[in-house]
Amino acid sequence: MADRPQPHQLQVHPQYGAGKGFQQRGEQQGPSAGKILAVITLLPVGGTLLFLAGLTFIGTLIGLAVSTPVFLLFSPVLVPAAITIGLAIAGFLTSGAFGVTGLSSLSWVFNYFKRTTVPEQLDFAKRRVQDIAGYTGQKTKEAGQEIQSKTQEGKRT
Repeated sequence: MADRPQPHQLQVHPQYGAGKGFQQRGEQQGPSAGKILAVITLLPVGGTLLFLAGLTFIGTLIGLAVSTPVFLLFSPVLVPAAITIGLAIAGFLTSGAFGVTGLSSLSWVFNYFKRTTVPEQLDFAKRRVQDIAGYTGQKTKEAGQEIQSKTQEGKRT
């Protein structure tokens, strides 16, 4: 039995101990003064807001009951007007969205080119144009000399 491993023991710790931050079970205290003050302050405010919400809800129901017949009588005029106003608002919002998108795209492109190594690229392009201009000038000079030499040969014969 000495060579067999011993089973592990499980220790259970109580949930509320006498450690730091824990109270003894027998020493329960009441709510703090800050909590009592918060309840005393928030109870009337919450009750007042709840009363105003109910009053607004009742007023909305009464207004809806009174205005429903008016909406039914004037619906041939109100529905097309609402559709027209809705389409106009949608058009303005779409126009604004396209404008903002376009401006942000142009701003992004501008910042992209601004961040890239523009002076290095301009120097490279300038050197390339100078090389091409020099090459073209050399070829033109050679072609002119060749034409001149052929013209002189044609005069001799």
